[in-house]
Amino acid sequence: METCIIKVLNFSTKKGDVYKAEPPLDLKEAFSKFARGENQMKKDQLLRFMVEHQGENISTIEDLDKIVEKFLQLGSSCSSTKTSSTRIVDVYRKQGLSLNDFIDFLLLGDFNGPLKDEVHHDMDAPLSHYFMYTGHNSYLTGNQLTSESSDEPIIEALKQGVRVIELDLWPSKSSNNDGIKVVHGRTFTTSVPVSKCLQSIKDYAFHKSDYPVILTLEDHLTPKHHDKFAKMATEIFGETLYFPETDHLTEFPSPESLKKRIIISTKPPKECRQSAIISKPVPNGREPSEEESRGLELPSSVAKLKTEDRNSSDEDQEDVNTSDNKPNQQDARQYKHLIAIHGGKSKGSMKNRLKDDIKVRRLSLSEKKLKSASESHGADLIRFTQRNILRVFPKGERVQSSNFRPYLGWLYGVQMVAFNMQGHGKSLRLMRGMFKANGGCGYVKKPEFLIRTLPHEEVFDPKKPPSVKQILKVKVYKGDGWSLDFSPTDFDRFSPPDFYTEVSIVGVPADCDKNKTRVKTDTWYPVWDEEFEFKLRVPELALLRIEVKDKDKGKKDDFAGQTCLPISELRNGFRSVPLYDRKGKKYKSVTLLMRFKLETLNKL
Repeated sequence: METCIIKVLNFSTKKGDVYKAEPPLDLKEAFSKFARGENQMKKDQLLRFMVEHQGENISTIEDLDKIVEKFLQLGSSCSSTKTSSTRIVDVYRKQGLSLNDFIDFLLLGDFNGPLKDEVHHDMDAPLSHYFMYTGHNSYLTGNQLTSESSDEPIIEALKQGVRVIELDLWPSKSSNNDGIKVVHGRTFTTSVPVSKCLQSIKDYAFHKSDYPVILTLEDHLTPKHHDKFAKMATEIFGETLYFPETDHLTEFPSPESLKKRIIISTKPPKECRQSAIISKPVPNGREPSEEESRGLELPSSVAKLKTEDRNSSDEDQEDVNTSDNKPNQQDARQYKHLIAIHGGKSKGSMKNRLKDDIKVRRLSLSEKKLKSASESHGADLIRFTQRNILRVFPKGERVQSSNFRPYLGWLYGVQMVAFNMQGHGKSLRLMRGMFKANGGCGYVKKPEFLIRTLPHEEVFDPKKPPSVKQILKVKVYKGDGWSLDFSPTDFDRFSPPDFYTEVSIVGVPADCDKNKTRVKTDTWYPVWDEEFEFKLRVPELALLRIEVKDKDKGKKDDFAGQTCLPISELRNGFRSVPLYDRKGKKYKSVTLLMRFKLETLNKL
């Protein structure tokens, strides 16, 4: 009883505590250095700090004024110190920034974030030279078997910057579906009219990025529906729909040349097969389609459910299109003309399927097949993805819309690692981290070692990474904002939280590492002031994972925020790192103040 009373008394005194520990020594020294030992940092001194310490590309006081004035007008929203914007503006103009104002400025993510916020990669290379932000079953709101189909997940994905949207197309007898429905076949998921999906794609395609949106179609349509879809897509998309100039592309166009365009990718209808073939055993030596692999991989009870309704939806049957009637070339001609990225054949051995050809194409593999191919045909995978596009989709057991680790795909140059965007988890955090690169435009240029062959026709081998190329030093100074975004009892009922930060590297196996700070007890404003060093062999494909937790004795530690950042894009210097919740939504106030320093080792 006495212990309980003490806890309550502690809580009542600490819950309103806005005490912040002494600023880290590095920050005080930097302030003192550039302020020349004075108590205020004047305009010219702040400009010198921004250029020399932070590496900012500004050169005049006028450039600095534009940044600082905007910050000061917003006020110190990233800190619990609520200073009047008007007063700070006056202080800055007449006297300069105090140490606390200086730290508040560093904490403002909009102007001092860890990454560049504009597109800066070369965007004039062929599409095959880029990783693309790719969705899987983009219309599903939840699990793969019983959830609803809707255009809302498509809209949300496009708002997040996803550039590859997948639609499963099936004939529909319902007058509400325009004769074509989007649905996950042979499951209990509901359907959504294709026209509704296409209209939403048009409305939101370029909300986040001007670079092209690619529609990968699972085509289960009859020839008469091909013409109906072609007419519908042409009318809805209008001039944004890209029509290829030839059916025999020897090189894909560039993202830059396809800005504000919508691109169709599927298998040409001349190679359609009748739907009856689908129910036959999979021939030896052929990669099963995604639909078939689902049936083969799912537990027997679920597989049975999938076969009970032949007219319901289906998974990504991207390598085997179906048709209820014999192909009618005249009806299908217009539909065929829409297809800019052709799906490749699925017959033959893996080596034959990965064989380079004069014409470029897209091939789809399950995550299981990718793993198998990486073990036996790694070099062929990389050579294939240098000119062609490879798409990898989740295995059939992922009924709850979970995701696989995307790294295996990226290490072998896979452009389209298809993800269930509704399946929250660590894998999706990695995906979002990768596509924070290049201004978040949804296209990330692949490293040169995945694009070009070496002098002796060799290619990059992820299993044999080079020697250490760079050293990354990460310093975690302090955290702020939890008291604004959480209630006093969200972490511990009777006391402030006990925060610590985990910092880890995800990449090639030789680069993977993890460290964590000490636990700072009973404070909403932790100051750790700890530095970690990571040796990197393939920094171009490495991600920095950051997660803050509240230490709990005897049970699982509470989640307090996370982010994932591409290491090759980190900006040196003091940086404000905003944190996100489990589902990837950015907190309004929670921020870490960190320092990044990336050193490239001299080549011998």
